[in-house]
Amino acid sequence: MKAIVLCGGKAVRLKPLTTTTPKPLLPVANKPIIYYILEQIAEAGITDIGIIVSSTNKSTLAEAIGNGSRWGVKTTYIVQPKPLGLAHTVIVARNFLGDSPFLMFLGDNLIQGNITDFVQKFKLEKPAASILLKSVPDPRLFGVAELGEHGEIVRLVEKPKEPKSNLVITGIYLLYPKIHDAIAQIKPSWRGELEITDAIQKLLDMGERVNHHILNGWWLDTGKKEDLLKANSIILDSYLEHDIRGNVDAGSSITGKVSIGANSIIENSTLQGPVVIADDCQIKESTIGPHTSISAKCVICKSDIRNSVLLEGCHVIDIIGITDSLLGKDSTIHKESTATRTKKLFVGDDANIEL
Repeated sequence: MKAIVLCGGKAVRLKPLTTTTPKPLLPVANKPIIYYILEQIAEAGITDIGIIVSSTNKSTLAEAIGNGSRWGVKTTYIVQPKPLGLAHTVIVARNFLGDSPFLMFLGDNLIQGNITDFVQKFKLEKPAASILLKSVPDPRLFGVAELGEHGEIVRLVEKPKEPKSNLVITGIYLLYPKIHDAIAQIKPSWRGELEITDAIQKLLDMGERVNHHILNGWWLDTGKKEDLLKANSIILDSYLEHDIRGNVDAGSSITGKVSIGANSIIENSTLQGPVVIADDCQIKESTIGPHTSISAKCVICKSDIRNSVLLEGCHVIDIIGITDSLLGKDSTIHKESTATRTKKLFVGDDANIEL
């Protein structure tokens, strides 16, 4: 069995940050999103993974992921020339996939737990497809799986006004090679894309069996700034371990779960967990957290930051009230006026902002 991870999208809702950093490499709790995905795929026993990339982000992703050896897998990079839909990625990956059944995993989705049971059930039952579903309060925003009287999937409907189920399709699919025949029979949607939902519906129309597995834990789509910050908070709450490797002086206080990387220096500051601070950071006379992730080589002085994500090399000097913010690599935020109002920032790489 093989897997493809879809990383070729433009991520326009996260620009300007994704102009320089592919969305799957954005950090959640100081770890790139795609690293969580590769861990889950490897844990499920799938070791041959195709990474679907664009021509513009291939080198960046390949540098960050490498050949997959750190996860015990083998990675192959497959260029999708244009983002023409999820089903189109299956077409461009056809040579890689051959006649193998495969897992398709969107490169910006995070789920709680693992996919091992989902994969094992698929191998045992051998349906044409199996989709991972999640119950949500308002399914009108998603593709919805309509179920029959015996709990079987009878229809897939994209963003219905009156959903007949609260089970929506997450970005994780298991597919047998029959999907290739189904994709060959569908047409582009109103968006001009080949939709994988349409292809799976075509399998149903062809009389094929489509199974489902219900996810009981959380499911996070990191498509927007707010989504990324929510994912950061949830993963810090769920998985962060208290680990102090840096230097914390006597004038500082730590409450809750806090992780501090090697060579980081904390002086006269308050850390309110969950907070993760990577290596080689300097934090002085500041209050950090809760729900804040700070990447390597950041410098924070006389500032207050909570519920935020800072990418590598950020400098925040003399700024009170930063919250719900996402700061790009090597950005600098420093005080210019006497204003002390709360600030919500979304800053791309290399920015220099005076407040």
